[in-house]
Amino acid sequence: MKLKITPSTGNVFRDLGFRREEAEHLLVRADLMIQAQKLIASRRLKQRAAAKLLGVTQPRVSDLLRGRIDLFSTDALIDLLARLGAQVRLTVKVRVAA
Repeated sequence: MKLKITPSTGNVFRDLGFRREEAEHLLVRADLMIQAQKLIASRRLKQRAAAKLLGVTQPRVSDLLRGRIDLFSTDALIDLLARLGAQVRLTVKVRVAA
């Protein structure tokens, strides 16, 4: 049996079939969400303590930690990261038209 291997586009959401624009938004939100999760974990915050620090409810922190990307906008994630003491900067790269 011969396997067919398709190279990645570099964006897992694009590889899963999302439109290019939507895939870019999802990738940015996923990156922001992962950073927030890492900061909460590195501080060993319990969900209740994280909620107090972030100014949100404990169920909202649970959604964040479970990766419920559909429930968080880019703006909301940047706000959470700022409350965690992070500074968010966006890098834009121009790709060659394919």
